[in-house]
Amino acid sequence: MDSKNSVMMQRDLEVIWHPCTQMKDHETLPLIPIKSGKGVYLYDFEGNSYIDAVSSWWVNLFGHANETINKKIKEQIDELEHVLLAGFTHEPAIELAHKLVNITPETLKKVFYVDNGSSAVEAALKMSYHYHLNLGKRKPLFLSLTNSYHGETIGALSVGDVSLYKETYEPLLIANMQVPVPKDQSLDAAKDALKILEEVLKERAGEIAALILEPLIQGAGGMHMYHSDYLRGARELTQKYDIHLIADEIMTGFGRTGKMFACEYANISPDFMTLSKGLTGGYLPLSVVMTTNSVYNAFYCDYNEYKAFLHSHSYTGNPLACSAALATLEIFEQNDVLAENEKKQRYIYEKLKVFKSLPHVKEIRQQGMVAAIELKGYEVKDRIGLRIYEYALTQGVLLRPLGHIIYFMPPYTIAYDEIDKMIQVAYNGIQRITS
Repeated sequence: MDSKNSVMMQRDLEVIWHPCTQMKDHETLPLIPIKSGKGVYLYDFEGNSYIDAVSSWWVNLFGHANETINKKIKEQIDELEHVLLAGFTHEPAIELAHKLVNITPETLKKVFYVDNGSSAVEAALKMSYHYHLNLGKRKPLFLSLTNSYHGETIGALSVGDVSLYKETYEPLLIANMQVPVPKDQSLDAAKDALKILEEVLKERAGEIAALILEPLIQGAGGMHMYHSDYLRGARELTQKYDIHLIADEIMTGFGRTGKMFACEYANISPDFMTLSKGLTGGYLPLSVVMTTNSVYNAFYCDYNEYKAFLHSHSYTGNPLACSAALATLEIFEQNDVLAENEKKQRYIYEKLKVFKSLPHVKEIRQQGMVAAIELKGYEVKDRIGLRIYEYALTQGVLLRPLGHIIYFMPPYTIAYDEIDKMIQVAYNGIQRITS
């Protein structure tokens, strides 16, 4: 008789088309059906456990089946599951918006609810363009950094620069251009990149609505990291040349980089900040665009269909999702999460040193609770990351490498012995497969 795992796998493959997946791989690559989760562990239908070392695509902050978040959602579901946010409102959306205004950079005073990260980027791009239009300026061009990723809807894809996602859809994309991301985490690299940014802005600021960037860490761009001085300089230049700065903190927000928001390292306030992923602790889809009173006021007028911001999603500000987010922020309020994370990131830093002994390791980098090991000597066709992923599953660890980049982004609740196992399995996998 087939195992429950096998039955679930077969039933899945009959009907489901999985994201970011070449489905033919599953002719040989096992699909893992998950029955439950608790803490940092995921459990399949046969009781096998897997440490969720990537926080289920970077969303899970405080572990699976977190009691605080569970309780808040259960209370909300008996009261109100959903109501439209046009002409109506509800307490979870109101309370969450106030909390977000209080904890984000000081100029961000307005909250626009959306559904997911890509949609938040879309809304921020449209707001920026429309703001300039309302002021009588046509600025149809967006600027972003090389190697960046901002999502996979058309607008978000347009301002990204990861060819794996973008190349096929090039003819469909909106007007955009890239400037170099700092090549590494050094101050000199930040200064060099800022010089090029200023040259571009001098020449084309009249066409550019906004610069969008991922502060400090480019997630899907291989966990590339750069110095906070670039953020400071970019904020100064965007203000000097009258273009918006959009800080895409969808991945970096809520403590991932060591501070609540990566922008805090440079002490800057952007014109827009997009938030999602960890916002609900990994429970439900929700995103927001934070912006300034200045942007908000440019749309505030007697009704005019061309000046009003007519952008909506059916599940905007969903009460269940807002309740999950409120519970997530409550955990931050009641516990010194960032201080505990600082201890764990120092521990991870020391543990990462073991990878220096491996000949195929090019670079090790870390920012807060994100760490990456970049391998060298492999081409895309070698699929080295996939082979390490397969090995890690056999050892009870979920790693999902970005090509030849092996990275760790676990829930903050991970224990020290679980960090040891996560890192040891990655080390063994790299050693075994690259030797």
